[in-house]
Amino acid sequence: MTEQTLTLLGAVLVAGTWIPVMRVKRWWVRIFDFPRLQIAAGLALLLLAHAAWVPAGPGGWLLRGMMVLSLAVQVRRMLPYTRLAPLQVQLSERPTEGNTVRLLFANVLQTNRHADGLLALVREADPDVVLALETDAWWDGALKPLAKTHPHCVLQPQENTYGMLLYSRLPLIEPQLSFLVEDDVPSIHTRLRLPSGLEVRLHCLHPRPPAPAESDSSGPRDAELVVVGKTIKAEPGPSIVMGDMNDVAWSHTSDLFRDISGLLDPRMGRGFFNTFNAKHWMVRFPLDHFFHSNDFRLLDFRRLDAFGSDHFPVFIALSHEPEAAAEQEEPQATGDEQQEARESVAEQPGATEGDPAARA
Repeated sequence: MTEQTLTLLGAVLVAGTWIPVMRVKRWWVRIFDFPRLQIAAGLALLLLAHAAWVPAGPGGWLLRGMMVLSLAVQVRRMLPYTRLAPLQVQLSERPTEGNTVRLLFANVLQTNRHADGLLALVREADPDVVLALETDAWWDGALKPLAKTHPHCVLQPQENTYGMLLYSRLPLIEPQLSFLVEDDVPSIHTRLRLPSGLEVRLHCLHPRPPAPAESDSSGPRDAELVVVGKTIKAEPGPSIVMGDMNDVAWSHTSDLFRDISGLLDPRMGRGFFNTFNAKHWMVRFPLDHFFHSNDFRLLDFRRLDAFGSDHFPVFIALSHEPEAAAEQEEPQATGDEQQEARESVAEQPGATEGDPAARA
């Protein structure tokens, strides 16, 4: 590898580190939020190669210094999602019967036809709630066996990769299908009644990603997350959010959602739990998320086996323990974050703040 090639690659990775620092919503900026692990690995390898093969000089030392700084930035963003960081969500030691809930969701990949694989995973994990995303009419038919075991349903098959099917064996209280920002991108908002009688708010999301074939801006995705986050903050109580957010755990948008909503991320201190792309092990990101209020502790959290989709399914089991709220600090939004949230909603003509169910 020539000196010029090493220098060019180093400059590209340095640029890829600093471009997403800009608060610009264009897809080609926000896309650099995703490959932080890959960029960090590339920077580490290039630093070694650059030191071994490129003669020392002012330009070389400057590039090496920028690569070291860029590597530190990448590590700092990802560090909260490693086992070197403290847990944000504690493990439950004394779950109360009737106050636990088990949830599984999967982005099935609309063109995937391996429904039997997903049904087998559901039988094995035995969740109370199942959410399937990217579901069209074929998937609606293929997953009908779930309605026998999970009879409380909200079914919205669509042919545009934004269909969603929700199945629950727990009663759904006033379920609503909403289109929060775009009229072809649904979300589901309901309350679950646990066996104890406790009602838990559940929000199921799959916003459109910033990508050339989808949207030239992250604006619709960001606004949908803000609308849901503000709703949760305005109505305190047990809450769970799950879905393919088309955003990575360590992005600024994810930080903003946690702070606006006050919800916790069970991955913090546990690992990345990369869920996409299941077909390419070198290019994987944590796109599929669970968030919950601080009155839950964790019983189980797993990435499940692949079943033909480009996403791995994910499973979580939570225990509602009100005393946990005193021990698990609720995130709080700063004044600047509140202003940013207001601007995100204002920039999207179809988005308004308030109860998602009101825009069903």
